[in-house]
Formats: sequence, C-alpha cells, structure tokens
Amino acid sequence: MIYTIQNAQLRASIHTKGAELQSLFNKTTGLEYMWSGDAAFWGKKSPVLFPVVGGLKNNAYQYKGNTYTLGRHGFAREMDFTVTAQTDDSITFTLESNAVTLAKYPFTFIFSLQYTLIENSLQVQYTVENTGTEEMYFSVGAHPAFKVPLSPNTRFEDYYLQFSHTENGGRWPLTADGLIKTTPNNYFNNSNRIALTKALFYEDALVFKHLQSESISILSNATQHGIAVNFQQFPFMGIWNAKDADFVCIEPWCGIADSENTTGELSEKEGINVLAASQIFQRSWQVSTF
Repeated sequence: MIYTIQNAQLRASIHTKGAELQSLFNKTTGLEYMWSGDAAFWGKKSPVLFPVVGGLKNNAYQYKGNTYTLGRHGFAREMDFTVTAQTDDSITFTLESNAVTLAKYPFTFIFSLQYTLIENSLQVQYTVENTGTEEMYFSVGAHPAFKVPLSPNTRFEDYYLQFSHTENGGRWPLTADGLIKTTPNNYFNNSNRIALTKALFYEDALVFKHLQSESISILSNATQHGIAVNFQQFPFMGIWNAKDADFVCIEPWCGIADSENTTGELSEKEGINVLAASQIFQRSWQVSTF
C-alpha cells in the first residue's frame, strides 16, 4: 500500500513494502525527483538497507559459533512495514523482529523510518531500538535513486556531483562479488566535483570512506534545478547507477560491504554498529529539491 504526505511545496509517496520512497514531487518546480523504477534497468527506487549494507562474503556471517545466511543489503527492503504514526507532512513506518528475521539475524529489534517534509526538503530518520538483552550488531543505510537528467531537454552528461568540501580520499573498488578490495584507488586529488557520465559506473559503484563532505549535490550548468543530499554521522558513501540508466543513487551508509579479506565474524565487521540492550540508535539524512 502507498501512503502520501505533503506540504505547500512537496508531495512524497512511500510504499509499505520496505518503507520505500516511491515519489518526491516538487509542486513549485513541477518536477519529479525520483527514478521511475523501470525494471529493464533497476526495479527499485529507494530501498532501505538493514541490518547489513552491501554484500557479505559468501552471503553469510558468523555470530556466537553459528553461521547465518543473509543476502545483499539485508531483509528490510523486502518486508512489509506498519504505519505507526502519520500527520499531513510526516509518516513513520515500523518493522519489528519476528520469526522470519530471527532465522537470518539473531537479534530482537524495532526498526523505524520516519519521513518528514520540511519546506522544499524531505528528511528521512532511521531509529533502531535493541529490544533484546544483549548487544546488537547492525548496519543501516540509504539507497535513493534520483532522476538524472532532471529537467526536460537536458542530458545525463550535463550534470555533475558537487561535494561540500574538497576531497583527497580514494575510491574503494569492488570485487566481482561486490566485496570491498583491500586497497583504494587514488580518486579525488584535491577536488570537489565529479562529472557524470554513464561510463563512470561501468565498474560498479563509487565507494568512499570518511568523506570530509556532509553534503553532495546533483547540479548542472544547463538547468537551475537539482538536489542536495545532506548527511551527518554516516561514515561511508556509495554512489551508483545501473548501467546506462537515467538515475544516480547517493547512498549515505552506517556500514559497508564485507572486505574481501573479512573473517566473517559479525562483531569484527568493518563499520558495524553496536547497540546495547534497550538502547536506541538514530541517524537522519535530508534531500533538498530545487
């Protein structure tokens, strides 16, 4: 089922399956900002990544001597959420651990996504509550696909990514199985801009660790319209496009795919978040439309 929230400037629609954002429409610009979901390229629009981000080596991990099988990006994106709060401009979707999740992930939790419209921006807040009696290990992340080209009569190659700070870090390449290689490639070289081309993503996602920037914008000299994604306390970033598709995903992550030399032990996984019993973890990101 799809729910819609709106304010004077924006209208957003979210599906209960995966609490997945389906549409973000700006009433002032008259533009839709989300990818269409064309299954010929990629049939999703904005899946939530939980309780892992990216792939696990052999699609499995170990915890307390047991081996669990878990697919890429976890299970939340394929599960039905319940609406637990709603106003005109805000809605909260919630997923609670159950027999299905416990078979793949031995922790009890309440996981919520709150979507809130604030002027020309959408804020997405993740809340993870550990309802168990022991520490909980998890990752969480975003995967929104923004429409590029955005404005009529513009091309994909007319757009670029603008980072809020000059960057000098490397790009972490991926193996054919989607694992993080152990050595980064030089990438930014004291720059804050990446020109968009379809070929940029032919070797899979651009993966970065510990950026200086807390905002990435999609801009163009051919149009005044674009978006800005603001994120804080997300130590990892993925930027991705399905081959030759008309979108770009800007993905703030609290967690990352396994390294190719991982031990497979969940508690030792790079970027894993540890949440004590009865404690709550929150992160939020925002997308501004113009």
